[in-house]
Amino acid sequence: MKTLFVTLTFCMMLQGSQPLFAQKQVNTATDLSWVIENYYTGIGDLDKVYIFKDSPEYFDRFDTYYREALQDLSALSFTNLSTNSQVDFVLLKRNIVKAQKDLSEAKSIYKQIHQYIPFDTSIISMQASRRRGSYPDAMMVASRFHSIKNQIDSLQNWYKKQPPLTASLNSKLSDIIENLRKGVQSSYTFYDAYDPLFTWWVKKPFNQLDSALVQYSLQVKSARTKQTVASDDGSGIEGNPIGAKALQDLLDYEMIPYTAEELVAIANREFAWCDNEIKKASRQMGFGDDWKQALAKVKLNYVAPGKQPQLVNALAEEAIAFIEQHNMITIPPLAKEVWRMSMLTEAQQRLAPFFLGGESILIGYPTDKMDFETRMMSMRSNNYAFSHATVYHELIPGHNLQYFMNRRYKQYRSAFRTPFSIEGWSLYWEMLLWDKNFNDTPEKKMGALFWRMHRCARIIFSLNYHLEKWTPQQCINFLIDRVGHEKFSAEGEVRRSFTGGYGPLYQIAYMLGGLQLRQLYKEVVDTKKMTEKEFHDAYLHENAIPIEMFRAIIRKQLLTEHYKTKWKFAQ
Repeated sequence: MKTLFVTLTFCMMLQGSQPLFAQKQVNTATDLSWVIENYYTGIGDLDKVYIFKDSPEYFDRFDTYYREALQDLSALSFTNLSTNSQVDFVLLKRNIVKAQKDLSEAKSIYKQIHQYIPFDTSIISMQASRRRGSYPDAMMVASRFHSIKNQIDSLQNWYKKQPPLTASLNSKLSDIIENLRKGVQSSYTFYDAYDPLFTWWVKKPFNQLDSALVQYSLQVKSARTKQTVASDDGSGIEGNPIGAKALQDLLDYEMIPYTAEELVAIANREFAWCDNEIKKASRQMGFGDDWKQALAKVKLNYVAPGKQPQLVNALAEEAIAFIEQHNMITIPPLAKEVWRMSMLTEAQQRLAPFFLGGESILIGYPTDKMDFETRMMSMRSNNYAFSHATVYHELIPGHNLQYFMNRRYKQYRSAFRTPFSIEGWSLYWEMLLWDKNFNDTPEKKMGALFWRMHRCARIIFSLNYHLEKWTPQQCINFLIDRVGHEKFSAEGEVRRSFTGGYGPLYQIAYMLGGLQLRQLYKEVVDTKKMTEKEFHDAYLHENAIPIEMFRAIIRKQLLTEHYKTKWKFAQ
């Protein structure tokens, strides 16, 4: 039974039939928003029912869902769609195909470790019955819990004798065991106390099973911890390099038509430009070509503890005034009113030693819990010049304005957001404001160039790490030696990159997304097809979709149903 998409209005007119959901008729020649929203709403609904994400039940249901979604999408007449709707079609199809691939990979991993959890089917079947409120045979449930508990006891002894799983498989196994435990708890608490006979039979077997699942999970986690300690390169940072093939697959998905090696070459080219410019600024400061000495001088210009929020506010207002003076983008008055700030905790600064941003800017600066050396490194890392070059990256016209507009324009496209558009937008403004001489002293130029070099370095160290060529400690050393990071901030950046919950391509997205927008600026603004303000406003009105697709929209480019990335933006 088809449940995902309506057969849309113009198709139905051609076929002489009625829409499947008469309450929602859409002209898909100009609007695919409801199709996309309906697809993702369905995923959210199914996720609430099929809570065991690593199970045959889940795999089968979502395999059907994705397959039917593609069938319904293919029923549309692609050539009759507007460019905007063609973009939505291409992106939705891309996401569904990626979801199918991810599901297949999850199924493969599950098969590799199912022998460690042969009891999962029994738990999942109980949960399936419970969610429809079936009346349980309490004695049978007690017997089943008792049997699973004994099975786990045997598995713990068996597990010790098996060849060690990889760290990633062990991690997945641990997650599955924890989810199964939650499923057992859900099945038990649903009936406990509401059905006295159930409680009388099941309470003790449940407690014994719950304890066995806890012990099994701890055993698996302990094995993973031992592997981590054994492989620690001295940095204390545990990651999961994905390898060349997975890296290339992600690049293709993100519409980046380059290999990892080509991207490293692009980063080195950008690095060479930075090297030349930072030496110019160093000479202007009186340090000759010894730019690290000039950078050390810049780092000493920091405010006293407690004064950083005032500096951030002043820098935010300075950037807004500059941008409005040059009529570069529309800034709604409400956007200037509603941005906020908060302070990063000491623990958060271990992952983010500078700023984070979005609806508010999160500020890194020393706390009273840091030792003296760490406090000094934190202040040097958040000096005036560094902050001057990044406050607007987080606020206006960067992330804050972008999120403000994304909530107001084509919000349905949030499913297509990519760090290449999100981080690329803010990095692009660093490039553009450099061109506009916003950094009007050699010290400010040093701050701006530090960050630009940092974004080049992110491409190099993160790709080399995921290609399994570099260790986390080598990445830290690279940031210190090549960019001029403090040890504290270098460790935080690498820790954030590999353990902060970011995707493998996130850190390369800043510079590469910025280069995409910079090239597109040349294509449409420098050639007078759009004004600078029109270009920037248009970008924010299309939401944070892949920049190649934004390019297709503003250039009114007709796409193909099976469109593949091909825009070589790094000229």
